[in-house]
Amino acid sequence: MTAEKLIDLISGNLLNVANTNTQILASVVASDLMSDVLTLENEPDILVTGLANTQCIRTAEMADIPFVIIAKGKKVSQQIIDLAHEGDIYLISTHLSIFKCCGLLYTHGIKDTF
Repeated sequence: MTAEKLIDLISGNLLNVANTNTQILASVVASDLMSDVLTLENEPDILVTGLANTQCIRTAEMADIPFVIIAKGKKVSQQIIDLAHEGDIYLISTHLSIFKCCGLLYTHGIKDTF
């Protein structure tokens, strides 16, 4: 799946443009526990979370996850947007729940990382 299709599929709002070359997205992890994300053996392409704080961006940087989706219509501060931009991470917001977002991704061929 391409970034453009991902954004369209989840009715997302792209909050920044990153410099990453990732165009084909194949795997996702959904979690509000960033410590769980850091213990993954495989590196997912997408992190879906309900957290709208700097920790989700820092975690994505450490885990080499190029796309972060902030679900549930959470307000994302400019500090978070700037941090994602500095880390070359695409930051996308959506009004969808984490469950619905992941369900849509799964039905369109995105696999989980477990």
